[in-house]
Amino acid sequence: MTEQFYVGIDQDDNEGLTHLGRIVRDAWVFGILPETETCAGWSSAQMQVLYEKVYVAWEPYAHLPSRLPDELRDRHTQLYMQAIANAKEKGWDTELNDDD
Repeated sequence: MTEQFYVGIDQDDNEGLTHLGRIVRDAWVFGILPETETCAGWSSAQMQVLYEKVYVAWEPYAHLPSRLPDELRDRHTQLYMQAIANAKEKGWDTELNDDD
């Protein structure tokens, strides 16, 4: 079996609004990674380690953006709103279909 590598948040589907893309974006929110790090070429093991760091960072806030301190909440909102706007601009359809 061949190992799969992450394409990077900048090459991910729908502006990185995927499970792995959200891990990268949340790592930016918490300062775990700089925003210049797209994680392109990262292995599953590397992404798992990143996920675990992000999970720990979210724990004090019950994994809810509304519980983040103002600075982190503002950063979260900015990063996600920009990604959503870009994805919609490129034709992302937010409606759920019967298969979703």
